Amino acid sequence: MEKTKLSRRGWLKGTALLGLASMGAETLLASQKPEKSVQNKYTPPIRFAVSSYSYWHFDKIKYPIEKVIDNASKLGFDGVEILHRQMESEEKTYMNKLKRLAFDAGLALPMLSIHQSFVKPDLEARKKDIEHTKRCIQLAVQMGIPCIRMNTGSWGTGRSAPDYYQTGKETPLPGYTDEDAIKWCIDGLAECLIDAEREGVILAIENHWGLSSNIDYLERIYMALKDNPSMGLNLDTGNYVGDPYPQFERLVKYANIIQAKTYYGGGVYYDLDLDYQRLGKIAREQGFKGYVSLEMEGHENPDTAVPKSLELLKKAFNG
Repeated sequence: MEKTKLSRRGWLKGTALLGLASMGAETLLASQKPEKSVQNKYTPPIRFAVSSYSYWHFDKIKYPIEKVIDNASKLGFDGVEILHRQMESEEKTYMNKLKRLAFDAGLALPMLSIHQSFVKPDLEARKKDIEHTKRCIQLAVQMGIPCIRMNTGSWGTGRSAPDYYQTGKETPLPGYTDEDAIKWCIDGLAECLIDAEREGVILAIENHWGLSSNIDYLERIYMALKDNPSMGLNLDTGNYVGDPYPQFERLVKYANIIQAKTYYGGGVYYDLDLDYQRLGKIAREQGFKGYVSLEMEGHENPDTAVPKSLELLKKAFNG
């Protein structure tokens, strides 16, 4: 009888030890497997907007933004960037209509692009552009737009030169220096940021020729104000003087949004042959996650050039 009990105990003990050994082996094997979460790390795709400017290059007759929204929905864009100068009015009924059309089409309105300049020696002239910016902040709020494209501005002494878009050269007005202009930009933006922060709108300064052709200046202005939660940066792929790639790489880590230019049919102002595979790779490596907004700036009919541009950008930024 006792022999039977001992035998049973031995069997149970052996089974338990075998189970523990098996568990240990499984643990060892599991520890040798690569982390599943690392293997399957999710990278959200870049979203694409189209600027209403892509359909209207300041011609006499404005291309309706309502039609841009309709086109964008049919083509598979995620949003529409609105060019302020292309708006038919600033009436609330008009702005509400654009907001509703975008919502019904499943589109975001990520940015309102405005024109202003702080590179003006006259204080009253700068104040007018500050007030213009503050008014545009309210327009953005009305349309549910979280970001406004800002410019530094220009001395206005170089645009007539045939090589302006290759060199970006401008001479300061007599009696002034670029250092004066940098201070005016910082001070003007700082005043606008008070309203922007209160309303929850980002002011994204762009490399938009003029003073910002020098990205050292652009970076200084941005860095002086970057601690304000409403300060942002918009990078335009087509607005660099010289080799665009190292300049883009240097700044894209700060960028909230990218404007991507294409030039099908030849550029309206100048031509560039941009390597978007390279730009997309740089953006991904630098961790960019914001919108890429298309600015088709070529002579080709946008009905054919815009779809081609979207396909190009999707392949470049999302692989």
